[in-house]
Amino acid sequence: MSQGVGVVGLYVRDQDEAHEFYVGKLGFRVHTDARNGDYRWLTVQHPEQPSFQLGLFAPEQPMLDVATVQAVREVVAKGAMPPMVLVVDDCRAAFERMRADGVEFTQAPEDRYGSVDAGFRDPSGNGWKMIQAPREQG
Repeated sequence: MSQGVGVVGLYVRDQDEAHEFYVGKLGFRVHTDARNGDYRWLTVQHPEQPSFQLGLFAPEQPMLDVATVQAVREVVAKGAMPPMVLVVDDCRAAFERMRADGVEFTQAPEDRYGSVDAGFRDPSGNGWKMIQAPREQG
């Protein structure tokens, strides 16, 4: 029997906007884009991690009540949710490419803790840390 985390969800203000950002700017690919009435299940995955999906979900009824929908949208927009982490081979090169594609960076690449990292936000306000993968010694 195999077990593990298959999908981690992010709340986004607009799923079409999130689709454009994650697929068009970050290079993820769509895994599932299915609708059931007004509900949309949208997941993307990094091309090098086919067993893991990132769910791009809209906070909405009936999953949440009206007051909670508004509260969640406000918290996400403020960037108050814990950041996700994107691991890259070359943080500075990825920063330049992504910035040229219009990604909003909150922190330029910095040498820190034996690696290089940068920070950016998606259009909904979700924070990301982009960390350069450590070079293998040997």
